[in-house]
Amino acid sequence: MNPEISLRQMTPADLPFADSLRALAGWNQKLDDWERLLALSMLDSGFPQSDGGCFIAEWQGSPVGTATTTCYGNELAWIGMVLVHPDFRARGLGRALLNRCLEYLHQRGIRCIKLDATSQGKLLYDQLGFREEWPLTRWQCRNLQMAIRTPINEIRAYVESDADAVEQSDTRAFGVSRRPLLQSLLGNCVQALVHQNEDGIAGYGVLREGSRAYYLGPLVAEAASSGTLLVNALLARAIGKTIFWDIPDANSEAVALAKELGFTAQRQLVRMWLGVNARAGEPRRCFGIADPAVG
Repeated sequence: MNPEISLRQMTPADLPFADSLRALAGWNQKLDDWERLLALSMLDSGFPQSDGGCFIAEWQGSPVGTATTTCYGNELAWIGMVLVHPDFRARGLGRALLNRCLEYLHQRGIRCIKLDATSQGKLLYDQLGFREEWPLTRWQCRNLQMAIRTPINEIRAYVESDADAVEQSDTRAFGVSRRPLLQSLLGNCVQALVHQNEDGIAGYGVLREGSRAYYLGPLVAEAASSGTLLVNALLARAIGKTIFWDIPDANSEAVALAKELGFTAQRQLVRMWLGVNARAGEPRRCFGIADPAVG
């Protein structure tokens, strides 16, 4: 590693700097998202006490880069928010941050490490041994205009007593439990809804505010009909807004719905993995991911 590069763990005092990097990159997260990532990285999972798995890269003592990790038990962890200030790119900072994340996660005994790669970052991830799992696309709608359909009695607001059923549905789609993340997202959003039929919870969805646009996701449904109901009910709260919606390409029903509602493809990402991908999940159940930073 270049001797002018130093790495350290991120602290709450670093979050304004981290969010300034996010703004330079044009990403949609907010300061709340950085706070969530830092808090989740510090959850005790049996690992010896540390200050968490989010990192700052410094160049000659000044902060210039970030990376975050989120652990879902010992089975899976996520790397996100790999950002380097534009003035300091091509100096090995991104690679140094990735290597530090991998070192930290290997020390924790994580079996599988994943991330959602941009086209700019994919070459580095390839070099580090990550393998492609499946593509996803960011869909965007500016100034959403749609007819608000008649409310469906089966669609209702999420309540805390739904937590177990929502976790089970999400785990089937994602592959592992991520309850702490879900609790945080469901408790701090524009709207969280569930689809409940005679068999129980058939799906759930979240609409959140971002720095540039509303964000639709996470959204998980046992069937396409459930996903369609949830999407329409959530978007009814976003008329006139710009919406970002990240959909696995394998979910053809969700892709078709996005096109029908006037969304257009903005950019392609690739979900990648390293290690043992024993619990891959089911992307066809996923009508919208939670965030490229956390899966």
